[in-house]
Amino acid sequence: MNLIGVKARKACENKISSKVKNKVLEDYAKLINKQKKFIINQNLKDINFAKKKGLKENLIKRLHLNEDKLNGIVSSILKIAKLKDPIDNILEKWKRPNGLNISRVSIPIGVIGVIYESRPNVTSDVASLCFKSGNVVILKGGSEAINSNKALAKLFRKALKKNKVDENFIQFIDSKQRKLVDIMLSKMKKYVDVIIPRGGKNLVRKVLDLSKVPIIGHLEGLCHTYIDKDAKLKMAKEVVFNAKLRNTSICGATETILMHKNIVKKFCTPVLQKLEKGGCKIYGDKTLKRYFKGKLYLVKEKDWKTEYLSSTVSVKIVKNSTEAIKHINKYGTMHTDSIITKNKKTAKYFLKNVKSSIAMHNTSTQFADGGEFGFGGEVGISTNTLPPRGPVGLNQLVSYKYEITSKGKIRN
Repeated sequence: MNLIGVKARKACENKISSKVKNKVLEDYAKLINKQKKFIINQNLKDINFAKKKGLKENLIKRLHLNEDKLNGIVSSILKIAKLKDPIDNILEKWKRPNGLNISRVSIPIGVIGVIYESRPNVTSDVASLCFKSGNVVILKGGSEAINSNKALAKLFRKALKKNKVDENFIQFIDSKQRKLVDIMLSKMKKYVDVIIPRGGKNLVRKVLDLSKVPIIGHLEGLCHTYIDKDAKLKMAKEVVFNAKLRNTSICGATETILMHKNIVKKFCTPVLQKLEKGGCKIYGDKTLKRYFKGKLYLVKEKDWKTEYLSSTVSVKIVKNSTEAIKHINKYGTMHTDSIITKNKKTAKYFLKNVKSSIAMHNTSTQFADGGEFGFGGEVGISTNTLPPRGPVGLNQLVSYKYEITSKGKIRN
């Protein structure tokens, strides 16, 4: 692990031009296209291992790679290649009466350690984003995806070598030993500048508890969709269905639906029966029980705090948007929360008062994704109060420094 750290710091000394960065990424995309069969074979080894291990179905779903998913990975890499290089840009400049010319200029963060589970696309997304933003990355994927991750990391290093760039810009920890994660978190402070965890609650909690390095990330994605009294029924049905059931295993999936008391009678059955027909289990409060014609399980306090990551949802009836916001700010995780309403004033009040890193209006929470934001991909979503917040893409993987010039000025 120390050797990996040393190699990472050495790679950091290299400044790579935008042209070379883009060529590496284009070559990486070509290599994945050429090696699809090999990658899928490696992925099958991981899936078989995951099934024997008794991994949950939603985690196996995240792990699975096929031709379509690989096409998506390639598309994401090429999008990142086309994005403007975020390094060495003048973010702001000004002149002072004391004769100083001050510029704030973007620079790489340095060495980024990424600890993640299940999804092999994280390997390609993170490696591409970190490299394009001038950062060196150390990848530690989960044991369940080791063969898929190794294959994708190896191809990236091949693209680096082809372009005469230090291969150690991308390093993959090729081991299933869990203690290596502990070492990375607690004993590599002099080598790693920031840690980004991507995975389940247990992984992120471990990172938060053990890390001596700054962290960008989120513990849970407990997202809400609030249906206001001025919502359109057709829109509410479609948006809620997508927000909950399009993909239940992602952190942007809605876990709690809040509904204004004035529209419960008219809205609850059409909105919730559509979910029920899609295989969704519904927990609701006593008010909802009076009006909903489908099967309902009585909600408990713990359900408001639960990130299901499955076809299950909690439903609460609220008096108004203020109560909806209070519920979200109490039980939510500052990830993504949405309001459905045609009332612009109510929507503005909601957007300004929820503490979420992503606040939405008439939009599915499943859009909480760096690719959908035009970032080309993401290394994760941050719910930290300090920046970066929301999807962490290319322009969030930078720091800055002040560059100052004068004509020989001295301070009085």
